[in-house]
Amino acid sequence: MPISLATLETIVRTAGAVAMGYFNDIENLAVNKKAARDLVTDADVAVEHHLKQALAEHCPSYGFWGEESGQTDDQTSRWIVDPIDGTHSFSKGQYFWAVSVALEIDGELVMGAVYAPALDDYYCAEKGQGAWKNGKRIHVSGETCLAASMVSTGFACLRQYLEDNNLERFCRIAQATTGQRRMGSAALDLCTVADGQVDAFWEQELNLYDVAGGALVVMEAGGTMTDFNGRPGVFPKQILATNGGLLAQILPLM
Repeated sequence: MPISLATLETIVRTAGAVAMGYFNDIENLAVNKKAARDLVTDADVAVEHHLKQALAEHCPSYGFWGEESGQTDDQTSRWIVDPIDGTHSFSKGQYFWAVSVALEIDGELVMGAVYAPALDDYYCAEKGQGAWKNGKRIHVSGETCLAASMVSTGFACLRQYLEDNNLERFCRIAQATTGQRRMGSAALDLCTVADGQVDAFWEQELNLYDVAGGALVVMEAGGTMTDFNGRPGVFPKQILATNGGLLAQILPLM
């Protein structure tokens, strides 16, 4: 790997400290609209700038795709960054938001990190090496009964005013499961699947930078990543993460 997980952690935690500087002074936070329901703050821009510079120092030849600054030309090896996943939560002073970073080489996710600074929870993974939370190895849950499961989702589709949205799907799955959560950050939602806190997560109409870091954490923790038809892989427009034991049961409801 071009850098170690330990070096990546230092970079991402420092970015989290930048975000917390804004979070702790939230009454003075400048919030702007990229679209009717899509926010960007000074914190998003500052955190992405920090990550872009810090990662370039270690991997100067690698490309960069950030939510706020877009994509560079070199896409063979690239960092994929969401500086603050859950900006709306961040801007409201809630804790469920995260810095998400992933490394993609030749179309394959090989490193991922998701850090929730307000919770001080740090998740990371390296392809073939497993997944960790705050330095401890994590695994998906062993739940095999959909009726007893807890699931989570999100509604980016509603923010985009789509008619093909998540509401009917949510109603079907909610009636078939014991617990449902909507927490506001897809990156962290994925990590809760990896950590066994929830048994499955799905959402639609996301972008790769929302999910790349968390998706690798799920897979390295023993979970599955598919689209709504069960096709293996990371598909941001139709993303389904499960503990594996529930995949066959939840797919017919997607």
